[in-house]
Amino acid sequence: MLANDHVDLDVGRGEIHALMGENGAGKSTLMSVLYGLHRPDEGTISLHGEEVSFGSPAQAIDAGVGMVQQGFALFGELTVTENVVFGSEPTRRGLLDRKAATARVTELIERHELRLRPGDRVRDLPVGLRQRVEILKLLYRDAGVLILDEPTAVLTPPETERLFGVLRALAAEDRTILLVSHKLQEVLAVSDHVTVLRDGRVTARGRTADQTAAGLAEAMTGREVDLDRVHPAGAPGETVLEARSLTVPGVEGKPLLDNVSLSVRAGEIVGVAGVAGNGQAELSGAITGLLKTGGTIVLNGQIIDGLSVRARRDAGLAHVPEDRAEVGSAPTAGLRENLAVGFHRKRPLVRKGFLRRKAIDDHASAIIEDYDVRASGLAVAMGTLSGGNQQKAIFGRELTHDAPFLLVEQPTRGVDVGAIENIHARLVAHRDAGHAVLLISAELSEILALSDRVLVLFEGRIVAEFTKDEADQHTVGLAMAGGAG
Repeated sequence: MLANDHVDLDVGRGEIHALMGENGAGKSTLMSVLYGLHRPDEGTISLHGEEVSFGSPAQAIDAGVGMVQQGFALFGELTVTENVVFGSEPTRRGLLDRKAATARVTELIERHELRLRPGDRVRDLPVGLRQRVEILKLLYRDAGVLILDEPTAVLTPPETERLFGVLRALAAEDRTILLVSHKLQEVLAVSDHVTVLRDGRVTARGRTADQTAAGLAEAMTGREVDLDRVHPAGAPGETVLEARSLTVPGVEGKPLLDNVSLSVRAGEIVGVAGVAGNGQAELSGAITGLLKTGGTIVLNGQIIDGLSVRARRDAGLAHVPEDRAEVGSAPTAGLRENLAVGFHRKRPLVRKGFLRRKAIDDHASAIIEDYDVRASGLAVAMGTLSGGNQQKAIFGRELTHDAPFLLVEQPTRGVDVGAIENIHARLVAHRDAGHAVLLISAELSEILALSDRVLVLFEGRIVAEFTKDEADQHTVGLAMAGGAG
C-alpha cells in the first residue's frame, strides 16, 4: 500500500494551490514529505529551482517552508507573542527581549490584518484566532511557502471567509499557499490551481477556473456524486426526547442557554442552526449530561436530567460529539478499543464478565468495513488516523448502538465529499428506521438538506422554528443573524 504513488506536483510563486482528495487519499502524507516530517522513498523536491531534502520540519522552516497542521501546536498558557516567537526569541543580554518580541509580532499582526492581540493567552482564543496564531508563527519565520492542512475543518463559515481573505493577501505578497482540502466550493472559491489525489495517485490537475464541482468530485471518488440532494421528509411518530426550560448560567447574569424547550419525535430529524457560540455546545452538554443545567429532559418517558452520562446512554441516547479527539475518542488507544466503547459491558463482546477478543475484533471490523474507515489495522492508534477517518469511525460506532435517540454534532466536519453523501444517507436511513435524530451543524446547507424541522439558536435562545417546506437559506440565515423568523 503506497500513501503516495509517483506524485508530481508543480506550484507557482504567489498562487493558492489546492490539493484535494478523499480521506486517506495521501494528501497529508504528501504535505508531510514537503515539510520534512517524512522522507520519500523515491523522487525529488525542488524549491525555487534547487533540489532540496528536508530531514526535519526545522530544516524546512529554515528553507522557507512552513505548515499549519490540523492539530495546532500551541501553548495555551502562553500569550500570542510568546507562542509566535517560541524557539526563535529575540534576546537581550541572554534573556527574552519582550519589548522587541511584542513590537515585531504587533507589526506582523497589523501588516497582515490578523486581528489578534499580542498579550492574549492562547487558551482564551476561539479556534479561528488560534489558527491565525499558527499562521503568524510562519510569517514571523518569514516562510515563503505556507502549507495548510484542512484549515477550515474546525472553522465556522464567517471564520472561513476571514481566513480566505488572509490567504489571498499573502498570495498577493508573492507567498505560495498550498491548501489541503476536500471542500469543493471552498476550493473553487479561493484557489488558483488544483491537484486531485485518489489512492495516492494524481487523477486531475489544472486551473481552478476550468474545473467544476461535479468533475472534481468524480476525480476524488472515481464515481458520480450527487452534490445537491435534498432528502424527502420523514413520517414522525411519538415523541422520543423532550427538553423543557433548559438553562445554563453564564457570566454577568447572561445565560449561555436561556430557557430552551424542544422535542424530537421518532422518525424525525430536527436540525439546530445557528452561528457557532450561540448555545449549541451548551445544548449538547445539557442533553448528554456533560453539563449541569436547569430544566427537565425526558427520554422515552424517563426523566434523565439527574442521570450520569453513562446512565443516559443506557437509557437510549447515542452521541456523535463535535470534538472527536477530546470527547468522542481516546486518541492514544487503538481503533479496536475505540470502536468497542459503549459495547464493552454487553454481549456478545462480554461473556461471564470477560471481554472476548474475537468478538471485539469482529465488531470493530464490521464497523470499519461498513463505514469505509481507512486504517492499517485494528491496533493503530485512533489519533493517528486522518480527521475524516476518525469521524467515520465514531459515527459508525454510535449508529451501531441503534439507540432510540441520536444527538449528532457536525457529522461531516473534516470528511470528504463521498463520505458526506454516505453519512447523509445513513442519517436519513436511521431516521426512517424509526429513530429520533437531533442534528447540530454549522453547515446550513446540511441542515436544510436533512432536517424535517429546523430550530434556530441565537444568543442561547430558540428564536425561530421552520418546517421543511418553510426553511430556506434566506429565512433561516436571517433568523441566525437575530432577525425575524
